[in-house]
Amino acid sequence: MIDSDKQKRQIDLLVAAPRGFCAGVDRAIKIVELAIKKYGAPVYVRHEIVHNRYVVDELKKLGAIFVEELDEVPDGVPVVFSAHGVPKAVPHKAEERGLEYLDATCPLVSKVHRQAERQTEAGRHIIFVGHANHPEVIGTFGQVDAGRMTLVETLADVEALNPEDPEALAFLTQTTLSVDDTHAIVEALQRRFPNIVGPKGEDICYATSNRQDAVKKISETCELVLVIGAPNSSNSLRLVEVAERGGATAKLIQRADEIDLAWLDGVTTLGLTAGASAPEILVREVVTLLEDHFEINEEKVRTTDENMVFKLPRGLEAA
Repeated sequence: MIDSDKQKRQIDLLVAAPRGFCAGVDRAIKIVELAIKKYGAPVYVRHEIVHNRYVVDELKKLGAIFVEELDEVPDGVPVVFSAHGVPKAVPHKAEERGLEYLDATCPLVSKVHRQAERQTEAGRHIIFVGHANHPEVIGTFGQVDAGRMTLVETLADVEALNPEDPEALAFLTQTTLSVDDTHAIVEALQRRFPNIVGPKGEDICYATSNRQDAVKKISETCELVLVIGAPNSSNSLRLVEVAERGGATAKLIQRADEIDLAWLDGVTTLGLTAGASAPEILVREVVTLLEDHFEINEEKVRTTDENMVFKLPRGLEAA
């Protein structure tokens, strides 16, 4: 505990920008809120709408009920599919049951789904760069027939590949990966399979790239970087890795109350960012806690501006 009679120690706080909500997360949350407004509570949501406990709890207060499988949704109520995307079988099953559903899949994830369909239709086997068991990976694999896609997570996985037809390959990537790691894996794929077909544009989403760039910038001068995000949030975990590679110690926290003040011993410059599913209110919560114990000199470090907005599904715009 800090003695109130003693002068607070000064810490320079570098707050990364961009940080926090991306357009896909913002859209997904609005879809749940507007669905509750349109249909009334409860509205069921298959899987966490985004990977953030605060967001999920706030939506529960409004009348959202979160379930893992469609079987848990009763007949006659609307259901929302999460921002991470779902296998094709899920909406098909909802239609068979006559359930009204809203798809909150991030449009950038949907774009990867369409690419997967096109590549398999062209007769290519897809090498998918991603993390096993992540909802986005499960959803993307569920867009094509079983056996048409192979997951790689590491450079070693690339070297172990033994495809049936090395001349008929394509690659796609999860949208929330480390930009640097993915670049190395893609280079390895292209070296092993020179004719492999890649996406026309970058699969890793703009928000993931931008938040990693901002953390790279602040980690150059910070001894410690705090990343606000959930332990099951891929993009937040990548921010921790990026900060550590930049030479800083990094800690993943979900709320301000998880901060151990001992982490700040000897820290003169502290970095702060938030994953794409973390709301700004959690950032301000952390700043307030820090100001209770230290003399905080807050500075925003902006590496780019974001103005991306995704359209809402038809029928919800005027809800």
